[in-house]
Amino acid sequence: MSPSRPHRLATYFHVHLVSDSTGETLNAMAKAVTARFDGVIPIEHIYALVRSAKQMDRVLEEVASAPGVVLHTLVDRELREQLEEGCRRLDMPQIGALDPLVGAMSRYLGAALSSRVGAQHTLDHDYFNRISALDFAMAYDDGQGTLEQLEGADVVLCGVSRTSKTPTCIYLAHRGIRAANVPLVPGQEDGERLTQLKKPLVIGLTVSPDRLIQIRRNRIDNLNANQTSSYTDQDAVRDETIKARRAFERRGWPTIDVTRRSVEETAAAITNLLSEHRNHRIGTTW
Repeated sequence: MSPSRPHRLATYFHVHLVSDSTGETLNAMAKAVTARFDGVIPIEHIYALVRSAKQMDRVLEEVASAPGVVLHTLVDRELREQLEEGCRRLDMPQIGALDPLVGAMSRYLGAALSSRVGAQHTLDHDYFNRISALDFAMAYDDGQGTLEQLEGADVVLCGVSRTSKTPTCIYLAHRGIRAANVPLVPGQEDGERLTQLKKPLVIGLTVSPDRLIQIRRNRIDNLNANQTSSYTDQDAVRDETIKARRAFERRGWPTIDVTRRSVEETAAAITNLLSEHRNHRIGTTW
């Protein structure tokens, strides 16, 4: 019998994220990169809206007090030079996170770079679309809204309780997609009325009974409730999920199994289905 491998302790390191905008891009990139390394845990220091030399001085003071990697998405040339010089002086690596991609795109397009700070977050038409989509998701959450109102949706999610319908709708709203959701409630709502919708794409969300029971029990525990009804009964939950799947199949709705999917992955699958729907080549499952 081979000896077991020793448990490897986690490696912590400081990562400084410097942005002249909201820092969302850097934050997402840092998480995506560090996720590729086992046992590595970043200690994030986020500096958003850095747009003056005085602010950059404070950033460099923080970097000096917690040595680590510096990632930035700075557009202003003088601020970039100030950060680069400060990191050289401190002997710390600094990386312009978007530089390789921006450089490649610039060469391909033959276009000059914009020097506008925070250009991706200007209050343009897309921005107001996202705000409108978020208002829509909140207004027509959990079965609220008439059929006429739901016609204003791009997509309507349908599924039994605790299939991540609400967080998925909110996530989609941040992408400018108007999403509503309708829960399937035994003896009350079976989703039949949604078959009358003409414009929105209706998608069924499914989940394995075992996973659903686990999620529901965790919710009850978090609420300090003492619920022993069919909500978590194994046979009742299995029957509930089977009926939901059959209803989706009978109505010809595309379905997504969310058992092992994060909200982000579910939203990505919905976006794919919506694109197919708009191009009149919708599939059935993702």
